[in-house]
Amino acid sequence: MRLRRLVLASAVAVVLAGTLNVVPVSAGSTPQEPSGQSLRALGARHGLYIGTAVDMATLDDASEPQYRQLVASEFNTVTAENVMKWESLEPTRGNYDWGPADKLVEFAKKNNQKVRGHVLVWQNQLPAWLTEGVANGTITTAQLRDLLRKHITTVVKRYKGKIWQWDVVNEAASDPWDTPAEIHLKGFWAQHLGAGYIADAFRWARAADPSALLFYNDYNLEAFGDKGLSDKTYYVYKMVKQLRQSGVPIDGVGSQGHLGTQYGNFDAFQVKEALDAFSDLGLATAFTEVDVRSQMTAGVQAGDSNEINPRLQASAANFSVLMQACLANRHCLSYTVWGFTDKHSWVPGWFTNPPEGLATLYDENYQPKRAYNSIKADLIFSGPPYVQPRIPQNPKR
Repeated sequence: MRLRRLVLASAVAVVLAGTLNVVPVSAGSTPQEPSGQSLRALGARHGLYIGTAVDMATLDDASEPQYRQLVASEFNTVTAENVMKWESLEPTRGNYDWGPADKLVEFAKKNNQKVRGHVLVWQNQLPAWLTEGVANGTITTAQLRDLLRKHITTVVKRYKGKIWQWDVVNEAASDPWDTPAEIHLKGFWAQHLGAGYIADAFRWARAADPSALLFYNDYNLEAFGDKGLSDKTYYVYKMVKQLRQSGVPIDGVGSQGHLGTQYGNFDAFQVKEALDAFSDLGLATAFTEVDVRSQMTAGVQAGDSNEINPRLQASAANFSVLMQACLANRHCLSYTVWGFTDKHSWVPGWFTNPPEGLATLYDENYQPKRAYNSIKADLIFSGPPYVQPRIPQNPKR
């Protein structure tokens, strides 16, 4: 499997070389040459933070210097891919392992980066002692609520003043392909604590850190559907509107942005409409986990450029749509990719039937793909100084 991935990476590199005029970032690039600037530098022109999820094992791997260098140079906000999740922080009851999460916070401080905290409340990646205790009855409902309050308070207080945005509640809404198809609250916490846990979580997080921005985070929120009972974006819109009206201290909505080139997806106007609807409620917005995966057909895996090229182009278009919509909404604070290199993407390990991949901005050899240059161009050409009003022309005589 590893050999096949390396062969594919080489094939993609050949395709990229034939289709892109990639301008590498170099120490000699001047600030006046936009194509040589980093994503973080170009985003700074708009007050927009460009981020990535970080795998701490890879960040600490001495054999992967390019990974560490690109995290530091290309991005000015970072998210812990796993090490701030409950199962990682408190693997045994009452005993916290802060080491990896602390390292990320320290790395961010050293590199002048902001940190998105991910995640305080989610039904997945919970410690076994918690879920098993609930299942066997040794943890009661009252105790479970108190444990959640304690967890949120402990974690948020530890990083008070060091976290820019917290994903307080993650993926609480169901999907239209679930049963029933009508969108509803799903998962462990809704099952055991009821709908009120969401408001509780935001209130506990605010009490622990008055300065952090508190987000609800979910996937498939990129655009509205028909605004019916199976429209997830509309369900979340109504939910956060009610939270705001009830005085719950929610500051923003994170749209994850996990897309696939095999789907129809959306245009920038549709995505902006959704962002505008959330920001009209007085909320910040952010894209929090962007990647665009493709099906790894036999032709793709064999290196067939006829199959690879369309996927690279479709991927770039989808990354760009989200970036354009974010730039068009002044309340969109950050654009975070969920890993930036195919070498360390979660997608191939999760989407296996059929296999999927090619989901990030860089290939397995850390070479920028068309998607990287597309969002860079969006950042460059969204107004002055690189785009100026047209100069009128008169007929030559």
